[in-house]
Amino acid sequence: MNTQITDLIKETISKIQQYESRERARSTNAQQNFEYAVTAILIDLWKASFTVPASECLINKRNGYYSKNRRYKHPLMTYKQTMAAFDGLLMLGYIEVTKEGYFDRTSLQGALTKFIARDELSEQLRNIDGLPAITLPTNIDRETIVLRDIIDGERKVIDYTDTPKTDLYRNNLKRINQCFLRHWADLEIKDTEIEALEKRIAADNEKQPIDFSARTLTRIFSNGSFKEGGRFYRGWWQNVPKKYRKEITIDMKRTSEYDFSQLNPHMIYFAYNKELGSEDAYDRVLNGEHRDLVKSAFNAMIQASSYLNNCPRDIDPSIADMSWGELRDRIIESHKPIAHLFFDGIGNRLQFEDSCICESVMLHFTAMDAPALPIHDSFIMHHGYGGELEESMRRSFHERFGSDIPRKKEIVDFDDLDDSPPRSVGIDEVLEMETEYSKWVSRNDAWILHNR
Repeated sequence: MNTQITDLIKETISKIQQYESRERARSTNAQQNFEYAVTAILIDLWKASFTVPASECLINKRNGYYSKNRRYKHPLMTYKQTMAAFDGLLMLGYIEVTKEGYFDRTSLQGALTKFIARDELSEQLRNIDGLPAITLPTNIDRETIVLRDIIDGERKVIDYTDTPKTDLYRNNLKRINQCFLRHWADLEIKDTEIEALEKRIAADNEKQPIDFSARTLTRIFSNGSFKEGGRFYRGWWQNVPKKYRKEITIDMKRTSEYDFSQLNPHMIYFAYNKELGSEDAYDRVLNGEHRDLVKSAFNAMIQASSYLNNCPRDIDPSIADMSWGELRDRIIESHKPIAHLFFDGIGNRLQFEDSCICESVMLHFTAMDAPALPIHDSFIMHHGYGGELEESMRRSFHERFGSDIPRKKEIVDFDDLDDSPPRSVGIDEVLEMETEYSKWVSRNDAWILHNR
C-alpha cells in the first residue's frame, strides 16, 4: 500500500484516540477492529475522490447489519468500532454527512447514510501519489458468490451452506478475477469529454460512478436459489454508458463489443423445444421497426412473475404510437409458441443459463490470459480476439442447449465509426495524445510503472 495513505491512516487513528474520552484503552481485538474501520473508511474516501464523477461514500448504522451474514463482511468489521471510527472522523471535521440514512420499520424500507471528505481531508487524499485503483491491493479472497432473496418485501443477501457447486463457482471466478487483475482496462476519452460523461452518469439512476478500482467481478444469484440469476456484476466497465463503451481499452489496445444475437428468445425456444424460425425475434413484432423498444418489452415480460397491466418503467411505447397494451399483445401474438411463458418469472432462470454461458467464455480466455469483460450477454475484448470469441460464444451456447445460435459483432454507436477496423494504440500516437487524453495516458503510465 502507498506509504502516504498508510501514514495518513496512522495519523488519523492517533488523532481520533487523542480526542476520545476513554477511561481505558481498547482491548487488543477491539483496537484491531477500530484500526480496520478507520482504514476502510479512509480508503473508501480515497477511492471516491477518483471516481467518475466523484462520489459519496455509504455507511450502514444499523447494528444488525454487522452481526448478520458474516460471510460477506471482513472478520474485523464490527458495529461498535465502525461507529467509533465514523464518529471520530466527524469529530475531527474530516468528513461530513450529506444525507442521513433511515429505516422505516413499517414499510421495511430504508437508505444508508451518505458522507464525503471535507476540505482538509479531501485535499490530503487528492495529493497522495498514485491512483487507488493501481496502488491498493485487491482482496482476491473476498466472498464473490452472493445469494439474495426477497424477505419481508426487501431484497437481502442471505447466508448459505457451501457445496461442491458453490466451491466450483467461487474457484472459477477467482481464476477469472486474477486474470483481470493482471491487465489494465481503461476508458480512452478526451479530458474535455469527462465532464459530459460525469453529467450523463449522474443523471442516470441505473448507473453508478465509474470506479477504476472495481476491477473484479461478483456473481449474484436470486430468489434464494443457485439456479436463478447468477450474472456477474460490479466491474467498473458495466457502469459505462453505451455511447462510451467503444472507448474502452485493455492494455492500451482498443476493443470491440461482441453481443449474442437474440439470446433470450433463443434460450426460451430451444429450452422448450420450440422452433424460433429464421425471422428476427424482435423485428417480427413491428415489421422491423423499433427493435430496441420491442427487445426491452420482451425482456420485461419474461422477467415479470405476474401479468403486466401497467407499462414497466423505462419503456415508452408512445415512440411507436402505441399503448403498452397494444405492444404487449403484439409481442404475445408474434411469439405464440412460448406465449404461456410470459409473466411466469422465467427471466431469472434464463439469467442463470446465460451466466453459465458467460462463465464458460471467460474461463476459455482466462486460460489464454486474455480478459473478456462481460456486460451480461456481451463481451468487450481486443478486436484481434473477435473470431475466437465468437466461436467460444457459439460453443458455450451449444454445450448448454445442444443447438447453435447466430452471432453478431457489435461495436456500440455505429454512427461514430469509420470503415477502418479498430486498431491498437501506437506509441507515437500516445505521445501525440498526451494533451487531449492526459488522464487516460497518465493512468496507463501509472499501471506500466507499477508493474515494472
